[in-house]
Amino acid sequence: MRYAILLMGTPYSDQASHSALRFAHALVARGHCLEAVFFYHDGVHNAARLAAPPQDEPHLVDAWAGLANEHRVALQVCIAAALRRGLLDEREAARHGKDGVSVQAPFELTGLGQLVDLGMRCDRLVTFGP
Repeated sequence: MRYAILLMGTPYSDQASHSALRFAHALVARGHCLEAVFFYHDGVHNAARLAAPPQDEPHLVDAWAGLANEHRVALQVCIAAALRRGLLDEREAARHGKDGVSVQAPFELTGLGQLVDLGMRCDRLVTFGP
């Protein structure tokens, strides 16, 4: 089956991010195709390049990036939600005259149309929220 995940929870304020990551690993371990994870609302903080959790906590941003690199999962971040929260990639930082980049690769800023497309292409769209 082809899956997509919609993640709306922050990395460390609630359980949504951790649960979604465990679910994603379980999917690929069972041979399912995880096409993408779409980060929306406060879930965009999962793409924060400057996250530095304590060493005794999981580094969820790096864990998502590792999943993407190892299993070719697209990490799509809602551009409107990200910009509202100060998360910018190189293109958006230049467009808005900002000095820093705060979205870590392989996360990519995309529009809500990508979420609609995932919902149409995948057999299941599973949502994790606070």
